[in-house]
Amino acid sequence: MGLKLKLDLDLCQGYANCLIEGPGYFDFDDDAEKAILLKSDVPESDRTIAQNAARGCPARAITLEES
Repeated sequence: MGLKLKLDLDLCQGYANCLIEGPGYFDFDDDAEKAILLKSDVPESDRTIAQNAARGCPARAITLEES
């Protein structure tokens, strides 16, 4: 069982905390001033990274789902 990261662009406010907490999973679109989800599948070994990225988002735009 793994995790799926989801990014709600309507909620994203461009704080970019996810880039710090979830390196390799997020990037930033300078034009839109919003995060970009680079990959959604999270292996068990990166569970803590994904959880920290979700918790670190002030806009609550990142969610995790068990897959």
